Amino acid sequence: MKTVKIGLIGSQFVSTIHAESLKRIAAAEIIAVASKTEAHVREFAQHHQIPHYFTDYRKLLEMDEVDMIVIGVPNDLHAQVTIDAADASKHVVCEKPLCMNLQEADMMIEACKKANVKLMYAEELCFTPKYVRLKQLVDEGALGDIYLVKQSEKHDGPHSPWFWDVERSGGGVTLDMGCHAFEFFRWILGKPKVESVYADMGIYVHSDKTEGDDNSLIIVKFDGGITALAEESWAKKGGMDDRAEVYGSEGVAYANLLMGNAILTYSGVGYGYAVEKAGQTTGWSFTIYEEAWNYGFPQEMEHFVDCILHDKEPLETGEDGRVVLEMIFAAYQSAATGQKVTLPFKTQAPKPIELWR
Repeated sequence: MKTVKIGLIGSQFVSTIHAESLKRIAAAEIIAVASKTEAHVREFAQHHQIPHYFTDYRKLLEMDEVDMIVIGVPNDLHAQVTIDAADASKHVVCEKPLCMNLQEADMMIEACKKANVKLMYAEELCFTPKYVRLKQLVDEGALGDIYLVKQSEKHDGPHSPWFWDVERSGGGVTLDMGCHAFEFFRWILGKPKVESVYADMGIYVHSDKTEGDDNSLIIVKFDGGITALAEESWAKKGGMDDRAEVYGSEGVAYANLLMGNAILTYSGVGYGYAVEKAGQTTGWSFTIYEEAWNYGFPQEMEHFVDCILHDKEPLETGEDGRVVLEMIFAAYQSAATGQKVTLPFKTQAPKPIELWR
């Protein structure tokens, strides 16, 4: 079997998810990892049985046998790593958000097009099994005409210290987790045109750690009159909350990623799909089994690997990541002005937080 040989850029939390996910894919082979701290990257390579490791990612890019890289480093490094990878003729999977600003996004997209390599945007919610099933309900008309979509992700703060530093991250929770909501909305609705964004955000709990927003509510209006509401928080105590809701003229569906293995659904018109089998720390939490699979990470990576093997158009591209980034900038502008912001939205701001603080 032909395999796609992969290099990981990064060796922290999300790169661990990437490694574990890729190891499940028969057509994928991780052959190298790069991260700046030698002791950590060496341990990471040994743990995941990766034969080569580097403290300079450019050395990894010099390996002729590497077909694709997966970027799992802080946001401020995404653009340069992507451009360097394109120059080295490597396909790129870039973690969300795509980069720090719209100018970087354009440079990344152009570099990959010029090099004839794929730029794939890692939004796992488009591969999350429960949400894939939710989209099937929407697509087959089980809920009728959709008028409202909601998505929320809430917990008490990010897992790595650099997220708090807006100079490295570019923003707060709207950037970090609102990007999930925005692409989820676009994907489940068939990627319609975004008409406007209205946002309210603030720093309620973590002002001692960050200048970035730690709680936000964002209303997105799409072409055709559909409304979407994102509720994103780093300020919620009591564990993770991650869910989506879809409301239509003939029904409603609730999908909670952390409670049970079924979608609570009411359909006024019925739907023609076999009934699925329902499977069944400190403080309160919902402990999820097969977490990477339930969030869609292996499925996402399998799709990207397949796109390389068979030269397919990815479900999530650099262009999708750019649209999400434009929506994020519009949200910070809206929160600053108290006004709804229409798209397209142009800005030269170097990072989203600059429009708000």
